Amino acid sequence: MHEFIASLISDGPVITDGAWGTQMQARGLPSGECPDAWNLSHPDVVEEIPRAYVAAGSRIILTNTFRANRLALEAAGIADRVAELNRAGAAISRRAAGDVAAVFGSIGPSGKMLCMGEISPDELRDAFAEQALALAAGGAHAIVIETMGDLEEAMLAVEGARQAGLPIVACMCFDSGAELDRTMMGVTPEQAAKGLSEAGADVVGANCGQGIEGYIAIGRRLRAACSLPVWIKANAGMPRVVDGEVVYETTPDQFAARAAELAAAGVSFIGGCCGTSPEFIAALSRKLAS
Repeated sequence: MHEFIASLISDGPVITDGAWGTQMQARGLPSGECPDAWNLSHPDVVEEIPRAYVAAGSRIILTNTFRANRLALEAAGIADRVAELNRAGAAISRRAAGDVAAVFGSIGPSGKMLCMGEISPDELRDAFAEQALALAAGGAHAIVIETMGDLEEAMLAVEGARQAGLPIVACMCFDSGAELDRTMMGVTPEQAAKGLSEAGADVVGANCGQGIEGYIAIGRRLRAACSLPVWIKANAGMPRVVDGEVVYETTPDQFAARAAELAAAGVSFIGGCCGTSPEFIAALSRKLAS
């Protein structure tokens, strides 16, 4: 196990942060606008988010860089600003973290389909390496590859990110199949654990796609399938559209009530994804402390 990761989990499960996208929207991010660009145009607003999570009890916070790889940024016309955006994103979270929390740089999917021939493996690996190196230059302590549906892309992301020399968390999104235990490409937790471990991940996990209750069994399966620590960031339940607005109905206390089950399943890192907030992290902190 990586020494830095081992030191983080030495006293039991570690609380990470919650959602960023919905928190950005609550602070005025217009629908369809690139959130990552706010690292340069609205850094003070972005910094409010990790600061709120640290105050709520997060020992790990992410960065506002989920879509800040060259391929995903092409749609926003700012693919030439990869290094600048990622360095700024890491620096913002480092300021918010102070000496209380660690900063894990967020890397999301490319938006390209390998299986459709839209991009080559080498191009993908290089794009993820470029982003990871910029996050490291900005001061990130580790990298989180998250919300992946394609195991091959996730493995290439791990391989690319290893060039930065930082610990790597690699997460798939399980939101498909009759039991919601497959990724959109049909990958099982066991296949994910094996592939991500072999690619060089230091932690394996899952995020997004479903609520915390569904991730208890998935966390257990990931833990049983490999020797690496497990990371879980679940949504605040399944969203519904009410009067044109996306609504997540799980409350912070309902979410936190399942945290002990995640810990018992062998999960070492626990946080929230879509629909969660600092209130969810505060509830997790209270629950795990008790």
